[in-house]
Amino acid sequence: MIHSELFEANRSYWTGRAPGYSEVNRTELNTKQHQKWRWEIYRSIRNRFPDTPAGEIRVLDAGCGPGFFSIILAELGFSVTAIDLSPAMIREARKNAGRLAGTITFREMNAEKLDFPDAVFHAVVSRNLTWNLPHPEKAYQEWMRVLVPGGLLLNLDANWYRFLFDEEAARGYEEDRKQTALSGIKDENIGENFDVMEQIARQVPLSKIQRPQWDRQILTGIGMKTTCDPEIWKSLWSAEEKINFSSTPLFMLQAVKSIDNGNSV
Repeated sequence: MIHSELFEANRSYWTGRAPGYSEVNRTELNTKQHQKWRWEIYRSIRNRFPDTPAGEIRVLDAGCGPGFFSIILAELGFSVTAIDLSPAMIREARKNAGRLAGTITFREMNAEKLDFPDAVFHAVVSRNLTWNLPHPEKAYQEWMRVLVPGGLLLNLDANWYRFLFDEEAARGYEEDRKQTALSGIKDENIGENFDVMEQIARQVPLSKIQRPQWDRQILTGIGMKTTCDPEIWKSLWSAEEKINFSSTPLFMLQAVKSIDNGNSV
């Protein structure tokens, strides 16, 4: 699949997933997970900019989907810009944001090719996006470009679909399916044209790569200072998520852009 076809396949798939994915986000916003995510995002951004008024902290939600992060960021009083490749996702995000929608700038945009000038955002946040990108290294370069010196990249992701290429990961995936069935909970890996997503996952590069080691190498190579919490899933995921995705734990990358003189902050 050539890159233009992959781009369109991704847009088409996530457009079709928008209503169902939006329902998942609404559920998250109405459970205790909402407050857990909110605290983690607040702490991460506030630690980076402790003396800057919230309204002056400009945050880009890259791949906003149905708006989970955008809504939390707006609740915290940050100046929020939310982008997504799918206009259907943008519509769902606006709807889910309710009264906060007017405080969020929504734009249809490719996360690998941002239509913003350099150094305009204090933070870029993203969840479950980079694994799905045709050129994730380009996204990282773009996200760094639009950050102010000393700005923060906060990326939460996992080794999604690695089971398609790795035998150990495949065994873990099958065990997750077994435990999910035994627990009597909904299997989040079944339904909504997931076979189409698997076809796309076979084409994107990060399905085959062990992460977050790759991410840290790329980010360090473009001049960012990185840290990673490989166990963030323990505090952020619900009990159901921990069963569904036990073999594919969520990690959190934090990367800071170098200041003007070239020294990391």
